[in-house]
Amino acid sequence: MSHSRIPAFYKFSVANRLRVLLEREVISETEYDMLMDGTHLLDADKADRLIENVIGAFGLPMGLGLNFRVNGRDYLVPMVVEEPSIIAAVSSAAKLVRAAGGFESVADRPLLIGQIQIVNVPHAAHARQALLQAREEILNLANSLHPNMVARGGGACDIEVLTHGSTANHGEMLVVHLLVDTRDAMGANLVNTMCEGAAPLVEKISGGRVFLRILSNLTDRALVRARATIPTRQLAAGDYSGEQVRDGIILANEFAEVDPYRATTHNKGIMNGIDAVAIATGNDWRAIEAAAHAYAARTGRYSSLTRWYANVDGDLVGELDVPLKIGTVGGQVESNQAVRIAHRVLGVYSAAELAEVMGAVGLAQNLAAIKALSTHGIQRGHMTLHARSVAMAAGASEARFEDVVDRLIAGGDIKVWRAREIIAELEAGAPAATPATDGGETVAHGESAGDIGYGKIILLGEHSVVYGRHAIAAPIPLDIRAEVKPQRDHIDLMIPRWGVEMRLSEPEPAISSLHASISLIAERLGVADRAMRIEVFPRVPRANGLGASAALAVAVIRAMARCFAVEISEREISNLAFDCEKIAHGTPSGIDNTLATFGRPILFRKDSARARPDIRDLATPRPVPIVIGLSGVATLTMQTVGHVRTAWQNNPQRYESIFSQIDELALAGVEALRKGDLAELGELMNIDQGLLNALQVSSREIEDLVQIARRNGALGAKLTGGGGGGAMIAVAEADRTESIASAMRAAGYNTFITEIR
Repeated sequence: MSHSRIPAFYKFSVANRLRVLLEREVISETEYDMLMDGTHLLDADKADRLIENVIGAFGLPMGLGLNFRVNGRDYLVPMVVEEPSIIAAVSSAAKLVRAAGGFESVADRPLLIGQIQIVNVPHAAHARQALLQAREEILNLANSLHPNMVARGGGACDIEVLTHGSTANHGEMLVVHLLVDTRDAMGANLVNTMCEGAAPLVEKISGGRVFLRILSNLTDRALVRARATIPTRQLAAGDYSGEQVRDGIILANEFAEVDPYRATTHNKGIMNGIDAVAIATGNDWRAIEAAAHAYAARTGRYSSLTRWYANVDGDLVGELDVPLKIGTVGGQVESNQAVRIAHRVLGVYSAAELAEVMGAVGLAQNLAAIKALSTHGIQRGHMTLHARSVAMAAGASEARFEDVVDRLIAGGDIKVWRAREIIAELEAGAPAATPATDGGETVAHGESAGDIGYGKIILLGEHSVVYGRHAIAAPIPLDIRAEVKPQRDHIDLMIPRWGVEMRLSEPEPAISSLHASISLIAERLGVADRAMRIEVFPRVPRANGLGASAALAVAVIRAMARCFAVEISEREISNLAFDCEKIAHGTPSGIDNTLATFGRPILFRKDSARARPDIRDLATPRPVPIVIGLSGVATLTMQTVGHVRTAWQNNPQRYESIFSQIDELALAGVEALRKGDLAELGELMNIDQGLLNALQVSSREIEDLVQIARRNGALGAKLTGGGGGGAMIAVAEADRTESIASAMRAAGYNTFITEIR
């Protein structure tokens, strides 16, 4: 697994995030301890040695920008910033660019300009010529003041002389530019010293009077050029096609190129990322900010620092040119332990390399912002992160936190007082949901069963179950809950955690499966003419093969029936959810909706001769420990099922043989479960994974997870669900589950432990 790719990192606790970094050897044991107990932060005594009149130290959050690949190398990017959404957005954009090969970034030789102002020049043209002729003498004098810098390959390397005409009271004015390569140092003090030292010689040669002697923060001789090329097909987002997203990004950039009011906000977004890295790495973010905005106005009109356009192949190309004079050595780095840790995490070897990474971060931040603005809008992500801050301020516990956030967003009042009300409501609410039972009973409206649908794993039998074979499936302790409330007009669907806000009465460019499924449920329950607000609170990861679409359908069916007092049996709920699954997946087996409804381990077989599938409850004499690993790659079951169907149609005899072998494994798995024989169950799962790989439904990430699990003590490991990404499962003795999960997390994957009873 790559160094910068850590799927679902944002879901980990701070302690687990640090544990992942430690296990990957990104940080040392000492740094881990310092970050855990806060001793990496400045205290008042240390701060007092850095600036004047200290009364304390001020803290800001430090996070990691993920997924960055720059010039073929992975980077975890420390970012210090107080504004929500910045790190999430830049990580998402970096992931998109990563899939297209990553960023290209090139830094110029790091030259800093020192300025020596000369006034009262008797003859400007003659003075300019004399100064240029004395170039070597001036450079030698400047370099004599910093021989160590020259020894490292840096130092003053050239001069320029600019004439500025007459001043109001001091005659002709010239400015000597001393061009200094400061290597890995920021170089401000070094350049100022050179300017001071060279000033008497400059004054003597010019015949004028030297006045100011100081560096310039317009570092246009230390440019970074970052570039990314993204195939159009990878830009598709929700209901927006790749072409629509590409053209929207280009149009948004054109706005910033011609309008200084828009360009200011556009460039501020770029600097959101660059400044955050600068602060984390101990660099002068104020100088960097000033240089960037001055450079944006270099033509006489303030404009965009980026360019976005389509190349001859129709791919989206983004380019950023920005001045970045930064350092990786010096007092600011070495005196602040937090900065030293940030440099350790980033792992750059020179100031030029750091500048190249910062350029990529700026381009990624810009991509994230204008992609959001040109599609679903930027406010949704801001509001989600704002809601998280409000929930924290209101004192939401870890167990209630996500529910509080979801309800804040769904309700629209993202205020601390409202969060406290929600916490009180949850604490006084209904008891935990319990699985319903089969047998045709009607739902008793208002009882504590709750309007939920259960997530699931398939132990054995994926894909073959579509062709009438057996599969073993079990629920997982993740579910989807729904609430439906009457309202005055329209049917509105809100799934804050998935970024879904949908009004069913409004036409869509292309009707989504979610839109079609909710419409079908309302129609079948006879309430399509009723106005309602549907709020969904998912705990099942989306597009991971864990039954999220079926769980959502079941939860909405139950909630809608409860709201409008519609009597419906559990079997009817399952059947209606199955019809929703047809919309989502094309040719489902029926196993997901069955598990989502009944929530217990089963042996399932789709029987074409009967209206109802063959379902048998399963039992085991002892709990079966399961580790679930998430690949971080979203998958569409419809696609993998479709690929297998095409292969089966092309060679039915060959694929029927594979399906029959998988069927035999599933039936043998029933006996292994009955005996509680984990070793036998694990061996069956390993064989099944080989057959699923033969069906070409596995993936690189799934194979990586499977091997990690087996190396760390799993008795068996395989993908679960449709494949192509998504999730995998491993069975192991209880004392091995934590080490397996830890190894997966260290490799950058999200994971959790459960058991089958």
